[in-house]
Amino acid sequence: MNNPFNKSREFVTEVTTELKRSQWPTRKDLVDSTLLVIVSMVLLGVFVSLADLVFQKVVQMLTGSV
Repeated sequence: MNNPFNKSREFVTEVTTELKRSQWPTRKDLVDSTLLVIVSMVLLGVFVSLADLVFQKVVQMLTGSV
């Protein structure tokens, strides 16, 4: 019967090996990506807010409630 601890040890060893072979982003890459995400989320938020405002006004005009 296989020892479950051997499987766990093998898994941890493989994960450690893969993580060592990974290419980690530099600090500059990380900051650039973070800023891009923040700017994208702000732009998306503005777009959704404006679209919501326009749809609200259209529905108010169609239903006659002001």
